Amino acid sequence: MPGKVVPRTSVPGKKTSAENSSAKATSERSPRGSAGRGSSAAGEAAVEGDGSAEAKVLAFPLPSYKRRRRTVLISVGAIVAVLVLVMGIALYSPALSVRTIEFEGNKLVSEDTLQAALAPVLSRPLPQVTGGDVSSLLKPVVQVKSSRIEARPPSTLVVHVVERVPVALLKNGSAYLLVDQDGVELGTTKDPAKAGLPLIDGGKAAIGKDTFQAMTGVLATLPKSILSQLANASAKSRDTVELKLIDGRSVIWGNASDMELKAQVLEALLNAPLPTVPAGKPAPVPAKVFDVSAPRHPVTR
Repeated sequence: MPGKVVPRTSVPGKKTSAENSSAKATSERSPRGSAGRGSSAAGEAAVEGDGSAEAKVLAFPLPSYKRRRRTVLISVGAIVAVLVLVMGIALYSPALSVRTIEFEGNKLVSEDTLQAALAPVLSRPLPQVTGGDVSSLLKPVVQVKSSRIEARPPSTLVVHVVERVPVALLKNGSAYLLVDQDGVELGTTKDPAKAGLPLIDGGKAAIGKDTFQAMTGVLATLPKSILSQLANASAKSRDTVELKLIDGRSVIWGNASDMELKAQVLEALLNAPLPTVPAGKPAPVPAKVFDVSAPRHPVTR
């Protein structure tokens, strides 16, 4: 007879082996689940913490050298701006326009002539007036060789004039031309004695020649005290300049070498006192010719 399967009855209060196995498995899974849930919570907390750290940006103070550099840059910029403003006012302000022009050093040319020549400068801002502007305006005034300007704020312009110096006369018809070393005509006179200048041979046609330049170069070197004693100057070549004094004495100058030394020697010879003559002896004949062509060994005869 087939055997019967007898069902296992559970005793109250006791667990079967199957139940014990199930409970053990559950207990082993529970810590891992708890740990997983804990890790998840910690991760969320970490994410929230990171988000908070990114949201808060800490401001660190600038290093001291950077603060100083920024201060210097700001100061320099302010100074430059002020300078630009001041220069703009100075260049264009009508308060600094030229109202008065003064001249110094002019003797040959009248101040009225100079004022008329520089009339275009009036009312122009003083800082805008240059030496080149003044030189260009004075160019038609032949007596002016060069000029230099000086600004005296707020409205005065001072012009220092260097005039050409007449050194000789040139015969031109019935009149005499006053010329400087370069042959520039500075004026005319009908009475050569009043001019106190020597006459150059050749007239106006002599201007520009080598002999003319040689003669006027000599005359420009001589002091006024000797120049006023000369009657005329002549030269057959640039190396044979001769001078004639009003009293008839003559000077052999020679070439253009040692010009200043020759002028000093000639002045000393002309101003030398007459030698003392012993009683009973004839007085020496005064020198009529002064040869300074070799100034370290001058000759008189």
